Amino acid sequence: MVGAYYHENIRVSRADLGKEPEEVSAMFDGVARRYDLLNDLLSLGRTKAWRKVATSIITPKPGMRILDIAAGTGSSSRLLADAGAEVISLDFSKGMLDAGRKRHPDLTFMQGDALALSFKENEFDVATISFGLRNTADTSKALQESFRVLKSGGRMVVVEFSQPTNRIFRTIYLRYLMRALPTVAKKVSSNPDAYVYLAESILAWPNQIGLADLMKRAGFGSVQWKNLTFGIVAIHTGVKP
Repeated sequence: MVGAYYHENIRVSRADLGKEPEEVSAMFDGVARRYDLLNDLLSLGRTKAWRKVATSIITPKPGMRILDIAAGTGSSSRLLADAGAEVISLDFSKGMLDAGRKRHPDLTFMQGDALALSFKENEFDVATISFGLRNTADTSKALQESFRVLKSGGRMVVVEFSQPTNRIFRTIYLRYLMRALPTVAKKVSSNPDAYVYLAESILAWPNQIGLADLMKRAGFGSVQWKNLTFGIVAIHTGVKP
């Protein structure tokens, strides 16, 4: 443990990826209102571009049923729904869902747990999760649940922070992440330690090959990835046989 933050008098450990789901939910409840703005600032304005690439990989269209896991305020779901797909925006955080419903009243938001999806087997054409898989208590279980609810031939699309592929750029990026991010967050957020947790969770996350291996173990075939912005973010895809 390298630190803690407080939300409504609840002490929350910040460092590891195995934290209690209720603590993660409370953390995101506390930053929900300004979460999208802060993400744009802290990603140097690249978040929207990354989402557009993910949408192009998903290729949403009318008749396609998509489960958007850890959808937050609905930023990723918006693009999918606008293309005509039927989208369910799932998130564990009530605060995120409340903010999402205000911004996108036409989207279908649902509270739920990525580790225990309340859907039958073979329901969705695509399951996707953007910048949320690393915040689950059990990555493998989350991937297995997504696999379960996908139809045969359905695709899993994971958008997540990863490791820059260039050694020099990786050093610069990691210094920014751990030094500059807390400073920026303190100026624009009432819960700056939540963003320090997010930075730490990125550092603890598997690299591109590591995540691909986890997807394969969950049963996905044809696993591949596309690096964005020198590997700061990677989009992994897999197919349910």
